[in-house]
Amino acid sequence: MARTRKQADPDGETKPKQTTYAAPALEKAFEILDLLSAYPQGALVTDMAAALGRSVGELFRIVVVMEQIGYLQRSPVNDRYTVSYKILDLAYRATPAQNLTRAATPEMQQLAAETEQSCHFVVPNGAFGLVIAREENPGMRGFSLRLGAAIDMIRSCSGQVLLAFSSAQRVKRIVAQAAAAQGKPVDMDWLEERLKIVRQQGFDRRQSPVTQGVTDVSYPVFAFSGEIVGALTVPYLELIDGSQRVKLDAVDGLLQAAAARISLTLGHHPAA
Repeated sequence: MARTRKQADPDGETKPKQTTYAAPALEKAFEILDLLSAYPQGALVTDMAAALGRSVGELFRIVVVMEQIGYLQRSPVNDRYTVSYKILDLAYRATPAQNLTRAATPEMQQLAAETEQSCHFVVPNGAFGLVIAREENPGMRGFSLRLGAAIDMIRSCSGQVLLAFSSAQRVKRIVAQAAAAQGKPVDMDWLEERLKIVRQQGFDRRQSPVTQGVTDVSYPVFAFSGEIVGALTVPYLELIDGSQRVKLDAVDGLLQAAAARISLTLGHHPAA
């Protein structure tokens, strides 16, 4: 519990003022984790110090302890540190992600096999969407997002599905966080029109704003409460050699059915 101290106001009255605690070592540990999330190839302690504007001495012992308790791992080849899978394991056990992935995984495996396309499951995570599960195309060719990838909540297919079926208060909060993260305001007129279209359709399907030749298709997944908990998305990769056995419309139908079954597993029963 934080301590309070009294401070005189201009009228001479005293009011309690909230103070905050400082935990420098803990703050540095989280700074390190956040930094390394952008360095999948790893970083030396000297690299971390330079990027964070701190001295090597400030970070060295913290990095060593984080390695000892399993949150970082050091390459025996080049001494670079990376974030270990212990973070992901902790996140799965401490958040609803474990239940979601348990419900989604068998359906996603079946979907990838039936469509011959990869698929991924996205949940809202602050200013971004987060890929918490994925299944790759079992064939020779495919396009997929990596596990843990951050998704643009404003412009991506998955992000707009998540926003379209969220409460107005939640949308407002996510948009504010996304605008702060991107460093520029969001065009709300454009976004509201896009979300209206997605709600009317019940899903989103359009050309990828990032990858040529990919059509993103995304359906919402709901929990028992009726609240949207994720978006199941197929980045449909169109082949040009005529070997495509499952066309886009068929993939759309299979994806819709898979999302509905995951929602049912989570206890959601849509109104008749």
